[in-house]
Amino acid sequence: MKTALVVGASGLIGKHLTNKLLTSNYYEKVSVIVRKPLTIIHPKLDQIVMDFDNLDTSKIMADDIFCCLGTTMKQAGSKEAFYKVDFTYPLNFAKAGLANGAKQFLVVSSMGADEKSMVYYSRVKGEIEKALSDLRYPTLIIFRPSMLSGERENPRLGEKIGKVVMDFFAPLIPDNYKVIAGEKVAQAMLELAQKGIKNKDIFESGSLQKY
Repeated sequence: MKTALVVGASGLIGKHLTNKLLTSNYYEKVSVIVRKPLTIIHPKLDQIVMDFDNLDTSKIMADDIFCCLGTTMKQAGSKEAFYKVDFTYPLNFAKAGLANGAKQFLVVSSMGADEKSMVYYSRVKGEIEKALSDLRYPTLIIFRPSMLSGERENPRLGEKIGKVVMDFFAPLIPDNYKVIAGEKVAQAMLELAQKGIKNKDIFESGSLQKY
């Protein structure tokens, strides 16, 4: 029986993942680090309310750490704020977890992540992937979903429009570019955490569709 910790548990993927971890027999304890408490109540759940800018690193401790943090340029309001959510926070949590003995770090990145990309969003995603790789976790698993579907706390208009368009042209779209449900990504994270993967592995969106 292992312990799990989720960062970004209030988001689309994070909500599904937290619920799945709580009902899984693979984990005896599930911690979530949040800015404000979730409405979930479960005997296995430990909610840790924390200021992400002033981490209590002693509490970032689990066998497996799942990072589902992510925002958009529009929601963040600036490049600096976006960078903090999608690069600084994940890296800080990863460093603290590794120092406290974490064995696996599983992170949601994005399709097209590339540290040399001309697109800022994709470049930051590529930069965090490289920074996490440089930490040398025993196991680092990176997930690169395409456009996500599912109910968000703060709906994204672009995703809704994009989903309608992509659903219409679905037969012509390669698997890695098709819309994928946030719940599928969460299920993939849960199952792949149990596979005994060593070192680093990257899963593109098309390979996640089967979960």
